[in-house]
Amino acid sequence: MEENYELAKWLAGEMSESEIKAFQETAEYAVYHKIANYSSQLKSPVFNENDMYQNVVKTNKSGRKVISFYKSKWLRIAALLIAFLGLTFIFKSQIPFVEYAANAQKTTFSLPDNSQVILNAGSEIEYKKWNWNSQRHLNLKGEAYFRVAKGKTFEVETFLGKVKVLGTQFNVKDRKNRFEVSCFEGKVQVTYQNKEVIITKGESVAFADGKVIEIPAKTGMQPEWINNELVYNSENLKTILDELERQFNVEFELKSNSSKKLFTGTIPIKNLDVVLQILTTTYHLKVTKINASKILLESLNDQK
Repeated sequence: MEENYELAKWLAGEMSESEIKAFQETAEYAVYHKIANYSSQLKSPVFNENDMYQNVVKTNKSGRKVISFYKSKWLRIAALLIAFLGLTFIFKSQIPFVEYAANAQKTTFSLPDNSQVILNAGSEIEYKKWNWNSQRHLNLKGEAYFRVAKGKTFEVETFLGKVKVLGTQFNVKDRKNRFEVSCFEGKVQVTYQNKEVIITKGESVAFADGKVIEIPAKTGMQPEWINNELVYNSENLKTILDELERQFNVEFELKSNSSKKLFTGTIPIKNLDVVLQILTTTYHLKVTKINASKILLESLNDQK
């Protein structure tokens, strides 16, 4: 702006000698001087009052408006900024937001409607945060416990099935080929292989390999894993070890012919050594810690 002001003063002949000298030392002076020199050689057209009037009438009819370069420049910048913000909003609204709980960790967070979610170890949830009110849908891999805000509703979709909720508390588990849902308050609608089941407080439903699995009713107010316990009813050892790998971020190598025995009971998961003691007693196993993250379990009967 200051540069344009100095140019205007120079063209109008309003500069002092000192100002002219300083202006002539600028890098732009040579260009301005040539423009002024060429402009002085141009002849003004003969003024015709009638032609001027007709041009004004035509301009008004066409609705054209003359916008200075300065204004048009900033209008273009404003238009580009608006377009950029619009594209940014659209782009962000399409990018899913991911919450993740690594092995040996649990993650607690809130959805945009203030519903509470607790992710179990080795699990993740993906949803679109920007347009949650219009697309109340999330994808779950693993296991999560939901406390839905009163009057709110959304859908939880997993690889194996879907859960539709309304103001309730429930747990969803999707591990390999097993899909399990437990309701702790209110009711939920569970969809599995195009079949719909509605369960209410204390009820659970589970599926594996396309078959319904009978599981006992829930008497607690929330899933046991939140309190660092794993409760099983006639569960195989391989499934239990898969969950323990997520809870403790370790790897188990199992060498046992007696591992087909089903386990019923509670396993506390605060201390790995306690867990190993329960497993070795139940399955008659020998424990060998190969390194900090790998454990070998061998059957004592097989070694005889």
